[in-house]
Amino acid sequence: MSFTIEERGRPNTQDYRVFFKNSQGKYISPFHDIPIYANEAENIFHAVVEVPRWTNAKMEIATKDPLNPLKQDVKKGNLRYVANVFPHKGYIWNYGAIPQTWEDPNHKDSDTGCCGDNDPIDICDIGNKVCSRGEIIKVKVLGTLALIDEGETDWKVIVINTEDPEAGDFNDIDDVRRLKPGYLEATFDWFKRYKVPDGKPENQFAFNGEFKDRDFAIKTVKSTHDFWKALISKQTNAGELNCMNTSVSDSPFCCAAADAEAVLKSACAFGAEDPIPSSVDKWFYYEK
Repeated sequence: MSFTIEERGRPNTQDYRVFFKNSQGKYISPFHDIPIYANEAENIFHAVVEVPRWTNAKMEIATKDPLNPLKQDVKKGNLRYVANVFPHKGYIWNYGAIPQTWEDPNHKDSDTGCCGDNDPIDICDIGNKVCSRGEIIKVKVLGTLALIDEGETDWKVIVINTEDPEAGDFNDIDDVRRLKPGYLEATFDWFKRYKVPDGKPENQFAFNGEFKDRDFAIKTVKSTHDFWKALISKQTNAGELNCMNTSVSDSPFCCAAADAEAVLKSACAFGAEDPIPSSVDKWFYYEK
């Protein structure tokens, strides 16, 4: 199963969008149409890369827009870039989401005591390859960190690309600790501190910031898939989320290919990119 992207608007502007197509050239939603499983029997999942490693632009699946293209987050009228909090440069993994998952904001997690953040579940790919924006990869789940972001449960699932030459050596969270020493500590540190340059306090975590193992993480991913099933079948109120899709045949939100094409026709034409502000390269230092 292969997917391609189609860019619209000008990169590094608020009209920039990344739309997705399947192998038949049909427009799809990366949130709803890409299957969660690449291989269900082996618990291999698909993941959508929103932010390549070392980059700063906070790209994300636009859950409230038709067909859910990638777009850059906007805060206070400005495009959002994640700060470089020393010693970290941008995102320190390929960052993205698992399709067909949803952290239900109306469900209080029994482990964290907080409700979901209304987004697909996030992934941090620790493989060696620096992926490209909009790339769809197949991943093994290794563990998870439970970030509490402004009172909401925001799972960060640690994964490795199955095409990584070392993927066979990684099967659980302890393998990351053993084979990539310091990476989990850096990951915790990154999520704890990345909002401080914006004037916000350090983030909090469930489980005292401990990483949970593979089995726990897989169970968590599968539970968010169940919440998504309720969402896409209208058993749960979608609120502001856009559930337009082109392939979930039993979903009341399933639309014709012509409707999907109309979304693309209304988007801005692809154009030359704007320069990234020089302030994005600034480093922030503060005492831990």
